Amino acid sequence: MKKIAVIDMGSNTFHLLVAHINGDQRTMVCRRSSVVGLARGGINNNIILPEAFERALQTMKDFKTEIARHEAEVVYAYGTSAMRNAVNGTDLASRIYTETGIPVTIISGEEEASLIFAGILAALPLDTPALVVDIGAGSVEFIIGDKTGIVWKKSFEVGAQRLFEEFHRHDPITADEVNALNDHLNGALEPLYQALARYQPRVLVGSSGSFDTLSEIHCIRQGIAVDRDAPETPLTHSDFQTISDEILAKNRAGRMAIEGMIEMRVDMIVCACCLIRTVLGRHHFEAIRVSSWSLKEGALYTIAWHGLT
Repeated sequence: MKKIAVIDMGSNTFHLLVAHINGDQRTMVCRRSSVVGLARGGINNNIILPEAFERALQTMKDFKTEIARHEAEVVYAYGTSAMRNAVNGTDLASRIYTETGIPVTIISGEEEASLIFAGILAALPLDTPALVVDIGAGSVEFIIGDKTGIVWKKSFEVGAQRLFEEFHRHDPITADEVNALNDHLNGALEPLYQALARYQPRVLVGSSGSFDTLSEIHCIRQGIAVDRDAPETPLTHSDFQTISDEILAKNRAGRMAIEGMIEMRVDMIVCACCLIRTVLGRHHFEAIRVSSWSLKEGALYTIAWHGLT
């Protein structure tokens, strides 16, 4: 049996997963998340601000303690949008290695998309063509595929923190700001729209993040028991529209009062909802599904599949 740790160093949140691998069996023994805000304040200037730099170092030190407690033998840490675009992203990776001994691999957007899709396939049976949408703070990964694999993928630097800092200047967000954001997205996402027309995915699969929160709000309102350990959770198209209408109409305090909302998502979820609505407005999907598994689970399964442990 091998004990491994995977760290997803997201542009807003760092996630730690520790698992035991014994042949084909994978047992997840620890999950931890920490809001680092790596992208906060500097994402659109391609820099990690000093305070975010220090939060990242401290979080990785905390994760190292947790990893040691679970006796993980090897650690795979992945830097994503904020780190790959920041002029000091490699400096942060070097400092982390010096101070914790954890090697950080800064991955491309396409590599990130592949790991996300691997996590989705491990969580959900994709019997029909699907568009996977993973909304991060720095980037958004779109992947089209099914259980046989990926037919198209692309990472766009239109993450929720980027959009928040550029467009969400009033609270609640104004109609003019929403229109400007939508115009920006429609220009940036033209390659996605071409791919949707070509491959005709039938289902939209939201990958963790804001989708988790939207699903939890939906479950609470519909009286559905929330299983936070489930790899898939429910969300309907109609309830998404209702919830997103409410989110866009409220200020921060009003959004926080929505049962199921959490502090780490209360700001960026406005722009995340705008992005989802924009995509839904450009292509017909038969259903929305939500996977609580994403990059870290995809990395775990990819490591296991390739025999790297």
